[in-house]
Amino acid sequence: MAIFHDMIEKTMEVFMDDFSVFGNSFFTCLTNLENMLKRCEDTKLALNWEKSHFMGKEGILLGHKISKKGIEVDKEKIEVILKLPHPATVKGIRSFLGHAGFYRHFIKDFSKISRPMTHILEKNSPFIFSNKCIRAFRTLIDKLTEAPILIAPN
Repeated sequence: MAIFHDMIEKTMEVFMDDFSVFGNSFFTCLTNLENMLKRCEDTKLALNWEKSHFMGKEGILLGHKISKKGIEVDKEKIEVILKLPHPATVKGIRSFLGHAGFYRHFIKDFSKISRPMTHILEKNSPFIFSNKCIRAFRTLIDKLTEAPILIAPN
């Protein structure tokens, strides 16, 4: 967002229509938050107060849990994925791979593991959800439930 151009990466990060204000101490964070809110007021940017969270030690941002430990998968989103039956249609495969693919950076060799299912998505490929596809599906589900915490570089 252009209205925060001088604050981005210094006191806040903006992701589409989500943003996060940060600081290395409580006082700094409070000051940065005050500056961001003043900028919103000055530019008449309306915030959705029901979706706003202030001074938290962790939170969900873009479907990821962010805390001082690092970046984790959102357990609630994983619960939804875990309840999915294995896909029975091309649309089902696309849907599953879309959901699971959101967390691909947590899963080593995601593309290699999902290959049996992505092969079905290729043009003129018959829909045969083989044992390889079932194994790929189960492997991705398992990897999602044991996904590590990613630590952002300094």
